[in-house]
Amino acid sequence: MCHSTDSRPPASPIDGQAASHEQVELTAADGNRFLAYRAEPAEPNGRGVVIMPDVRGLHPFYRDLTVRFAEAGFRTVAIDYFGRTAGTGDRSDDFDFKPHVMQVTPEQVRTDVGEAAADLARTGPVFTVGFCFGGAHSWRLAAEGNGLAGGIGFYGALRFAGQPPADTPGAPLLLLRGGADTASTPEEFDAYTAALDKAGTEHETHVYEGAPHSFFDRGFQEWAEACQDAWRRILSFTERHA
Repeated sequence: MCHSTDSRPPASPIDGQAASHEQVELTAADGNRFLAYRAEPAEPNGRGVVIMPDVRGLHPFYRDLTVRFAEAGFRTVAIDYFGRTAGTGDRSDDFDFKPHVMQVTPEQVRTDVGEAAADLARTGPVFTVGFCFGGAHSWRLAAEGNGLAGGIGFYGALRFAGQPPADTPGAPLLLLRGGADTASTPEEFDAYTAALDKAGTEHETHVYEGAPHSFFDRGFQEWAEACQDAWRRILSFTERHA
């Protein structure tokens, strides 16, 4: 499971622009009301990002990360997964996510991400960026298409990703993995990327040798160089596929 004792995200490798930001409640197409955090860049780059957190939902780390993305020019919304079972309460370290996370279905994630992406899509292409549980769902949604320009995932747990559509190319994927991550095996990733190849879905993978699961949040001080490199890859990926 992803867990952090420090809510600050890694620093962006570029000079940030001031961004406005606020916590909001969104209503999905099925009536679900859920927490989200929205940040607007001072100087938009024409791209939007939906941040898909780990199993903790809208933890303070992801609110801060939303602002970091906006400082890099992205219109950004981070979502929470637990509106249906836990309402819209606090998601700090005291929140017990375990009874809720296994009740979340792929269709619920698709519906909630779709609501978050709808406003962003008015002004440009939208990418998902997810972590662990959210990383796998980010890859799944992009592999299915869902109107996304691409899907980025950090150390996604493939048990949540499902099989890509067999014969229909999806949006491009960026897989950012820790070499010491045990949430999914190299063999499982080989099978997953082979399925992407079969479908004709463009994808690229970078493995940070020795980096553990959650290196981008829990271990970002130790893995600062890997975190900075991941930022650069996100910026490049979204620019190329915008």
